[in-house]
Amino acid sequence: MGPKRTPRLAARYADEFNLPFASVPDTAAQFDRVRAACTEIGRDPGQMVWSNALVLCCGRDDAEVARRAAAIGREPDELRANGLAGTPAEVLDTIGRYGDIGSERIYLQVLDLGDLEHLELVASEVMAKL
Repeated sequence: MGPKRTPRLAARYADEFNLPFASVPDTAAQFDRVRAACTEIGRDPGQMVWSNALVLCCGRDDAEVARRAAAIGREPDELRANGLAGTPAEVLDTIGRYGDIGSERIYLQVLDLGDLEHLELVASEVMAKL
């Protein structure tokens, strides 16, 4: 998230710029700084892949989201602000907002690897609609 050095280094050396665990507004600001750094050195920002890594916490309803958030020691509202949390429709909406600011790839961090129903839900209700 460095405002000066990170964008310059990414513009010069990176094939992909991945911003982990950042909100949509914070991502937009950092992507803009990296794009500007690319332009400053004559590099087309379109040559870079833009991505985010986000904690995933999806449920069929608020109770299921809260249960999954508690299992990983997090709060649903915080995850909604800085991750991919909520119902499948909410998760899809959030992915769309990241896409609107230029994120082309989303890496999902699944913290409760024992919750296979979580993965099944995301595969059938989120991934199938992208």
